[in-house]
Amino acid sequence: MIRLAANLSMMFQEHDFLDRFAAAAEAGFRGVEYLFPYAHDAEEIRQRLEAHGLTQVLFNLPPGDWGAGERGLASLPGRETEFREGLERALEYAAVLDCPRLHAMAGVLPDGADQGIRQAHLQTYLGNLRHAARACEQAGRTLLIEPINGRDMPGYFLQTQEMARHIVDEIASSHLKVQFDVYHCQIVQGDLIRHLETQFSRIGHVQIAGVPERHEPDRGEVHYPAVLERLEALGYGGWVGCEYRPAGETLAGLGWGRAYGLESATPVAGSSAAGNFL
Repeated sequence: MIRLAANLSMMFQEHDFLDRFAAAAEAGFRGVEYLFPYAHDAEEIRQRLEAHGLTQVLFNLPPGDWGAGERGLASLPGRETEFREGLERALEYAAVLDCPRLHAMAGVLPDGADQGIRQAHLQTYLGNLRHAARACEQAGRTLLIEPINGRDMPGYFLQTQEMARHIVDEIASSHLKVQFDVYHCQIVQGDLIRHLETQFSRIGHVQIAGVPERHEPDRGEVHYPAVLERLEALGYGGWVGCEYRPAGETLAGLGWGRAYGLESATPVAGSSAAGNFL
């Protein structure tokens, strides 16, 4: 059965961050994810989760200087100490929030990076992931890596599913998995169901959004009922993160989720909320 998790970094932005937990629960979600929790005390977030019967599904390790354009540290040579410190901070939050999965963003290559620079990033990436996978195993967590398209995130080091599979196989840890974001895969490569099948045993989390605008998944070029049907048939037992930017008010676009258990979601007359899902 498909279980949907609201991404609180993108959804319910009509509310302050800590109030989005209540809004997600009222809409029928039972799981939540977001980019980063570090602007808030972990205990304060835990109280919101418990008060609204929510499961913390996923969040990211500290990404470096986000405002300056950094998008993760895992592949950046010379930043290994900072990466490890961020990992420890994330594991501390994960312990308080009982969060089983942590996403380590790879980082961005410098402009004009040649093969030598790319190789240095790869070796740094492998070394950091080996360390992080061991630390996650000791803590009972799973580390995730995610291919991200270079249109939304220019220069991102990890962009293809093949590279992600190769890295997971190279590290060979049951605590390192792929975060399969259908939106990013469609933009970079397409052939969604075949990629899903090829690496299913390596997948630790799935995310969805409409393509190309990253709005509700009943909008755009991806027929999500077929993708999610295949995911369920493969035996996926994890969560599906709704990492999309609502085209309007969040609740108005949630009609598509009724087919997946969002019983409180009400389609809005005249909107595309019901889409192809019902």
